[in-house]
Amino acid sequence: MSDNQDNNKKRRPLKNLPPEGIQWKVGLIWVAIIGAIVALFLFNPARSAQPASLKVQQVVEMAEQGKIAEGAIRSDSTGGRDWSILTGETKEPILHSETGPTKTFVATGRLTDTSLERLQKSQVFAEKPATTVTTQLLYNILPFVIVIGLLYFLFMRQIRQAGKGALNFGKSRAKLLTREKDRIVFADVAGCDEAKEEVSEVVEFLKDPKKFTKMGGKIPKGILMVGPPGTGKTLLAKAVAGEAEVPFFSISGSDFVEMFVGVGASRVRDMFEQGRKNAPCIIFIDEIDAVGRQRGAGLGGGNDEREQTLNSLLVEMDGFDTTEGVIIIAATNRPDVLDSALLRPGRFDRQIYVDLPDLVGREQILRVHARKISLADNVDLAVIARGTPGLSGAELANLLNEAALLAARRNKKKVEMIDVEDAREKVQFGRERRRVMDDEEKKLTAYHEAGHALIQAVLDDGHMPVHKVTIIPRGASLGSTMYIPKKDVLTHAMKRLLNQIATGLGGRIAEELVMGDISSGASGDIKQVTKIARHMVCDWGMSPLGMIAYGESQDTVFLGREITRNQAYSEETARRIDAEVQRIIDEQYQRARQIITERRTVLDKIAAALLEHETIEGRHVMELLEHGEIRSPVIGVKPPLLAAPAKPAERPAAESAGSAGAPAPSPA
Repeated sequence: MSDNQDNNKKRRPLKNLPPEGIQWKVGLIWVAIIGAIVALFLFNPARSAQPASLKVQQVVEMAEQGKIAEGAIRSDSTGGRDWSILTGETKEPILHSETGPTKTFVATGRLTDTSLERLQKSQVFAEKPATTVTTQLLYNILPFVIVIGLLYFLFMRQIRQAGKGALNFGKSRAKLLTREKDRIVFADVAGCDEAKEEVSEVVEFLKDPKKFTKMGGKIPKGILMVGPPGTGKTLLAKAVAGEAEVPFFSISGSDFVEMFVGVGASRVRDMFEQGRKNAPCIIFIDEIDAVGRQRGAGLGGGNDEREQTLNSLLVEMDGFDTTEGVIIIAATNRPDVLDSALLRPGRFDRQIYVDLPDLVGREQILRVHARKISLADNVDLAVIARGTPGLSGAELANLLNEAALLAARRNKKKVEMIDVEDAREKVQFGRERRRVMDDEEKKLTAYHEAGHALIQAVLDDGHMPVHKVTIIPRGASLGSTMYIPKKDVLTHAMKRLLNQIATGLGGRIAEELVMGDISSGASGDIKQVTKIARHMVCDWGMSPLGMIAYGESQDTVFLGREITRNQAYSEETARRIDAEVQRIIDEQYQRARQIITERRTVLDKIAAALLEHETIEGRHVMELLEHGEIRSPVIGVKPPLLAAPAKPAERPAAESAGSAGAPAPSPA
């Protein structure tokens, strides 16, 4: 037997509960037993027919005539020494009573010695002990006592079960994870090597505590994993459960809070009590911000149920009466709202930041998820990793899943590189939507996207080249200009930010120069460039206003801070900020307008290529810019032929909004 199986035997379950469904099956069996007893006593044919009442002399004569099958003679003490009761059954139902023909009879009266001799000679009557009042009561009342006792037993059991259900509100809902089903180990976690190394220290300590204690060190009581959604915090905790040779309890932060007062605090105490019984053990609390938010938050503060739960958690983690052996691992993507008492050393001694994966991490994540997918030989995961900066582990897993589904719809046996590319564009930029557009609107979209592509191709320094330009609607936009950075963006240089602003304004400028009019298609671009310019002025000190942070506070009203805080700057400073944002955008607008004016011929060729092919790649844009023609083949899928559409009615501005190209990734 392996060590894993030995450890599984040593583990104790949370509770010795019966298997699911046993309770209602036992109740059903008891109901069947009671029904059988009731039917036995109420529907017995022998009890339903009333015996005929005869005289003693009639019974004696019938016995001598051989009409009685069997009989009994019982002396009745209530009537004297010679007073008897004759009971028996006739051979034929010749006797008639009120309930119908019957074979049974009863006769009560004085039995003389002569009559007794005559009955004894018939050899069908036997003398039996006399029945007393006690035996009569026992025969008549005992069945009802049994039935009432069974009913009482069942009702009392149900009442006790109902009482236990009410008391279970305060019991912990932590689940003990087993290693036999869906086991995840550290080898299944990629892209967060630093976080995995820190968490592995806990597992190593639990396996060999003397290695650390002989140096005088203590293992952290709590580890808080923070980071953006989808980076693998919960997956890392599952890997700890798979690697650790100790019980692993898992619970969500929302499982503590109920509609009843005091339930959350009671569940916290019960969870730690279970942990102490199974010590050493690990307790994992997912989304701890649901119960660990800062106390006194909200308008007017208050002492609500969530705060009582948090107080109980604080005391159990590092209070006056604390025992060793219970290690807490928690995960959240909102560490800014957690209470400061929860984050101090002694409770959560270590905070592990699980960041978005880098280039190497993305390739490792793709290789982990590609194990279950049949990939063709032309699929290069390193190329996919370079083209997916900023994507989390969950998004990369979704990308490969979308590629597999797309290949299945195309009736392929393996996932090819073109399937992965299409899935990446679907995940990052939205799915293609074939809309019927007239020539004028298609021309407007083509020049809009050509303006974005031209300025990006001229100003780019090789950091973020044009990947693809299309006038096929994707998501909420009528066209897209896609840029994919060649490396991960860790810092934002001022020149690149200005280039992004100029590129974002290129679509509006192209519309104005070529069409002689402007549309609402640049709404997304305007929002993006305004956001970049305001970050430059207020957060990054990239303006003559100096290196002063004028950014908006990240605090919320529900944390009880923003409502009492004065304005961070004066109205004069606010006007200067608005003026600087306006200046940056105006300067880049003039810069982009000059570029498009000087290269108007290239703009027309890019727009013509879009109208002809609908989608061109970044290398085609560079060929038009450098050589004036497209030299490499354009691979595209022509849409199905449709009937000529009727002249479209004028649409509101909200429908055509978003025809702008996809803006560059936000530097915020």
